[in-house]
Amino acid sequence: MSTIRHTTRLLRGSRLRPSSFRFTQTRPLTTTPKVDLEAPTAPIRQPPNANSVHFPGALNSQFTSTMSFHAPNATPSLPTYRIMDTNGEIIDTSHTPTMDAEGMLKMYTAMVKTSIMDMIMYDSQRQGRISFYMVSSGEEGVAVGSAAALNPEDVIFSQYREQGALMYRGFRLDEFMNQMFGNRLDYGKGRNMPIHYMSERLNVHSISSPLATQIPHAVGAAYGLKREGEGRVVVCYFGEGAASEGDFHAGLNIAATRSCPVVFICRNNGYAISTPSLEQYKGDGIASRGIGYGIETIRVDGNDIWAVHEVTKRAREIASKEQRPVLIEAMTYRISHHSTSDDSFAYRPREEVESWKRRDDPITRFRKYLENKGLWDSSKEEDLRKTVKKEVMNAFMAAEKERKPRVREMFGDTFKEETPVLKKQREELKRVVAEYPNEYDLDAFEDGKDGL
Repeated sequence: MSTIRHTTRLLRGSRLRPSSFRFTQTRPLTTTPKVDLEAPTAPIRQPPNANSVHFPGALNSQFTSTMSFHAPNATPSLPTYRIMDTNGEIIDTSHTPTMDAEGMLKMYTAMVKTSIMDMIMYDSQRQGRISFYMVSSGEEGVAVGSAAALNPEDVIFSQYREQGALMYRGFRLDEFMNQMFGNRLDYGKGRNMPIHYMSERLNVHSISSPLATQIPHAVGAAYGLKREGEGRVVVCYFGEGAASEGDFHAGLNIAATRSCPVVFICRNNGYAISTPSLEQYKGDGIASRGIGYGIETIRVDGNDIWAVHEVTKRAREIASKEQRPVLIEAMTYRISHHSTSDDSFAYRPREEVESWKRRDDPITRFRKYLENKGLWDSSKEEDLRKTVKKEVMNAFMAAEKERKPRVREMFGDTFKEETPVLKKQREELKRVVAEYPNEYDLDAFEDGKDGL
């Protein structure tokens, strides 16, 4: 498939609009007063001789005597908002970035650090030193740009390509490495696959392997924050492949009907593992679904970190002040394979990937912007990459040397106190290990056999 054909398929006719920054609205953007969450709704009646439908299932639909089916291709595709072009030049002067130099360099450093960590961890999996990894190459702009627009107290539910968001928030390299090696310092106590990060300190919920399960969880958390009334919001990340799951539809519908303060961020990178977007859906991407559920929606150039930052900041404002959900569809491209278990060149040409890397890498685009501003140069780039690579390798080697969690940890954290059944299972395992010591080498685990 040619690059031109894929670009057309990925954006599905979407128009890049640098000077039209607005959400597709389902109602006026006005600040709403607090309401009683349990108050009954007003009765709906159909007035006599009305010229529009006023039924519970459809409000304000005009009556017509012309029978006409609405064809999907008759509706213009939603535009894609951008601020900065591929050369790092600002094209929407109404939203010229006002962030100080320190903030800009923090974003850029998080993007570069994520990229370098991705490369090292991908190679380490190939060496058999960790079991699994998922690279976020090409999607760093979505993760970092959105994270930079949030408040520290906002809650994040992510999928598995948001390491950039965690990196920006302050998730340390040792925390990344401890999780991927599943050692005794891992917050999940070695129970999850690699890349299933979590951080109570940073308000980041644990990543879950099953696709899209974080979406209804995020909505429930947002409803809880709504009841607290403190203005905090939930941000929920997922890919366009996850939007094919039932949890996506249930989550968005509940968020809309319960007016939950949640910002949904969909990374539409063109592929759900090996399934291209054109084979996943026939509608206008994922953004059109948000409108269908009555949610404020916008489509953004995901490789433009400034555009992502600006729309996320505005979306957060809507969710916090007006207590309702927002959907952002970030159009980007997955340069990496889906995971270390995937060879994407079996279903897409290598030339297509290389073309995207050359033409529109989000890190390169942002670097050009910083260079244009006089904030960056090749010497600083070399120093940063050299320093980051050393930091990543130091954290990697330290985590690799740590022991695994105590074996008894596999029985904990399900109930407040160990149940008789769990106690029986643990005692049985202890007996088997004692009976067959040569079959169970527990020296790599903290406290060894005593850890049972």
